[in-house]
Formats: sequence, structure tokens, C-alpha cells
Amino acid sequence: MWGILIAVVSGLLMSVQGVFNTGVTKQTSMWACNMFVQLTAFIVCLAMWAITDRSNLLDLFKIDNKYMLVGGIMGALITFTVIKSMDSLGPAHAVMIIVIAQLLIAYLIELFGMFGVEKVDFDLKKFVGIAIAIGGIVLFKWDDTFGKFFANNTTV
Repeated sequence: MWGILIAVVSGLLMSVQGVFNTGVTKQTSMWACNMFVQLTAFIVCLAMWAITDRSNLLDLFKIDNKYMLVGGIMGALITFTVIKSMDSLGPAHAVMIIVIAQLLIAYLIELFGMFGVEKVDFDLKKFVGIAIAIGGIVLFKWDDTFGKFFANNTTV
């Protein structure tokens, strides 16, 4: 139950952050906003480390798979892509596509056992679930596109 609550809070925070970052970008610039987001995230992480953890920071460079340290680079790219997608698609469409992309990639990572994740067997129910979610995006977008068409071309 705790994991579900944390996941819901994560989704809420990511959606609101995307909207906020898009608003900041419209008044400043993409990279100024992104830099501020990453800087404030760094400050919060540093404070939380000092309060709760205080492990040796140099241990980061002792990990087995050094490629896993590119998470910060990905974080900057995530902020960039969320802002751009929300700006061009709107928050609802952007978040739906982002979440489905996350779900699909996460399942593929599990399916192929990539990056040290335990490999799982193919599950038709999960595949159908992803297909239904993609169908939901199409239906959500279809309503906007075809709803306008039918509203303008209705004859009785």
C-alpha cells in the first residue's frame, strides 16, 4: 500500500512539475529553467543527504556499472522533453504518452533482463494491458479530433 501511495504522489509531482516548468520556460528560456530545476534538486538532495544519510559520497565512483551514473544527464533531458511535450501537446496528452512510454520501456527492461534487472517471462495480460492503454491514448486524442469534426458537420 505504501508503494502505491508513493507512486501516486510521484505521478502528481511529475505532472505539476511539468506544468510549472513549462510556465517558467515561457517566461525565461528552456535551459535557464532546466538549470534552475536541476540546481534546486541538487540543493534539496544535498540537504536530505546531510540530514538523513551522510554516507561516503565517493562511494558513487566505486559502483560496478559506471554507465549508471548518467542519471543526472537523463534528468536534464527528462526535464527538457517534459517541458517540450507539455508545451506542444498540453499536460493531459503529454502525461498520458509519457506514462505509456515509461510502462512500455519498463516492461521491455524486465522482459529482457536489462541493466541488472531480474528477467521476467512474457505475460500476455501485461501486453494486452499496454495495448489497451495505447488504445486509451488514441481514444482520448480521437475525441478531440473527431469531436470537432462531427460538431462542425452535423446535419439532422
